[in-house]
Amino acid sequence: MIVGRIAALAIGYCCGLFLSGYLYGKKQHVDVTKMGSGNVGATNTLRNLGWKAGAVTLIGDVGKVFAAIFLVWLIFHKSYPETVRLFELYAGFGAVLGHDFPVYMKFKGGKGISCTGGIVLGFCPIAAPVSLGLFLLTVLVTRYVSLGSILGVISLFIQILIFGHKGWLGIPAAYMNEVYVIFAIITIIGIAKHHANIKRLLNGTENKIGSKKTA
Repeated sequence: MIVGRIAALAIGYCCGLFLSGYLYGKKQHVDVTKMGSGNVGATNTLRNLGWKAGAVTLIGDVGKVFAAIFLVWLIFHKSYPETVRLFELYAGFGAVLGHDFPVYMKFKGGKGISCTGGIVLGFCPIAAPVSLGLFLLTVLVTRYVSLGSILGVISLFIQILIFGHKGWLGIPAAYMNEVYVIFAIITIIGIAKHHANIKRLLNGTENKIGSKKTA
């Protein structure tokens, strides 16, 4: 069981190392880590390389989480049918870690919000209407992507607590505390990665969507 967790986490981490924004920029002969905020995620690529780059980055970052979850399911669903869902979560978590802390980028990656969206869609789609809906509504109303991201990950954690209590996640009760801890870590990382944005939000200097400044 421990080996399964480690293997799933490692598979996810390797998938997370596929930084679509960085690779797209390289194809265009630019380095997104030296543009805007230096972040390799969808927001920074959108601001500096346009909507197509932002869309490609978003799809790539969500897709690699799906790939990690599918690979883990493929490997473990027959041998560990009762815990394969837990291993899928570890794969998604690993993808977030790989995206946020890529070893070949000196552990300076993205903020993991698109990857977290991939976990929502691939692991717990019933949380999508609230989490993704709240994100989109916040961005549409305030034009602050950072605020939408923060509220989105917080709402996801709250829903996981509720769905886990009701037994809607398809994971044995014995492993639910483990699930809560993983999502708590994902939430903390997501918020911590926005520490500079939070300061700017409090100071009233945060950039709105459409701006070409830091993200």
